[in-house]
Amino acid sequence: MHALIVVAHHDPRSLTHSLARAIGDGIVQANPVNTFEIADLAAEGFDPRFGFADGAVHRRVAAAPADVLAEQARIERADTLVMVYPIYWWSMPALLKGWIDRVFSNGWAFDYKHGEPFVQKLKHLRIQLVAVGGADAGSFERHGYDRAMVTQIEDGIFGYCGAQVMSTERLLESETLDPKLHLQTAHALGQRLFSTTEETTPVESDAEFA
Repeated sequence: MHALIVVAHHDPRSLTHSLARAIGDGIVQANPVNTFEIADLAAEGFDPRFGFADGAVHRRVAAAPADVLAEQARIERADTLVMVYPIYWWSMPALLKGWIDRVFSNGWAFDYKHGEPFVQKLKHLRIQLVAVGGADAGSFERHGYDRAMVTQIEDGIFGYCGAQVMSTERLLESETLDPKLHLQTAHALGQRLFSTTEETTPVESDAEFA
């Protein structure tokens, strides 16, 4: 089995990057046959801006640009897509949102044509979300942000395309808790990522900036 771990953080020394590596280590430790690839969007210089070329793709009048095709190919090689990111303003960073805007395009992630049935094209894909934040769980619950993020990200993006969100791990209080605790959680997540017998349940936690 193969996982694509997408990381959206500008600093390679950040907890976010360390969590991604811990997940990868857990994947291989669970079964040496399993593999993973880390897509560091910041280091790779991915352009998250949805431009005229992307608009033409959405209208089904042009093929996707080369950088988008390359990202789609990486996803197609994966059994599970893991996204590791800090929570900015109760959502994902612009870099990751822009990656989704451009890569999860009409004709690839879904089929939309006026007057024709809507088709979800990512029903085969499993998604694991790992969000890192500085706030505590109570902050998310009091203001309804936990539910809002599920609606916006899990349902609004991946549910729209038919992909299965295995769980969202919110690793909260990232600026006050010992980072080893979150790294242990990430490693354990990697170990069970491809388990076919363990029932996955959401593990919630809070995050803003990491």
